[in-house]
Amino acid sequence: MSILTSVSRALIGLAFASLTVAVLIQVIGRSTGFFAPVWTEELSRFSLLFIAAFGAGLAYRSGDLVNVDLICENLPGRWPTRLRLFGAMATFVLCLMLILPAWRFTSIGVMQTSPALSWRMDFIHASVLVLILSLCLFSGLRLAMMLLGHSDGRPKVFSEENS
Repeated sequence: MSILTSVSRALIGLAFASLTVAVLIQVIGRSTGFFAPVWTEELSRFSLLFIAAFGAGLAYRSGDLVNVDLICENLPGRWPTRLRLFGAMATFVLCLMLILPAWRFTSIGVMQTSPALSWRMDFIHASVLVLILSLCLFSGLRLAMMLLGHSDGRPKVFSEENS
């Protein structure tokens, strides 16, 4: 799991770096009286899509996605663990069901290009597929760890990971 986490973090870093470069070019261009190149707008949007795509699984892992743990964690006995197991299973199954439609959506982009960068849109549409796969992998790993008895399903916080 640490390899998957490291790869996801590195890819988020690359997407964030491209966003930073695009925004920096926009700010410098506009503040010096010149026009910022139009492709920087597109690159910013595409970078944000991939930040979300690569970050979804990590957000699931760390518990940063929207959750109802205020109610669930205050239930008696083993109910919180059961609900975390159900949540991991539901997320995993839903993601499995969405992989094929996400693949179809991605493949539609083969016939399209972005207006400013002229990039094939299937590469951009792939962000949806990456997001689904990322959530599927991280929820599947949580589910497996819970079923094997290695985890109670609580999110893995970054500071706990390094200690």
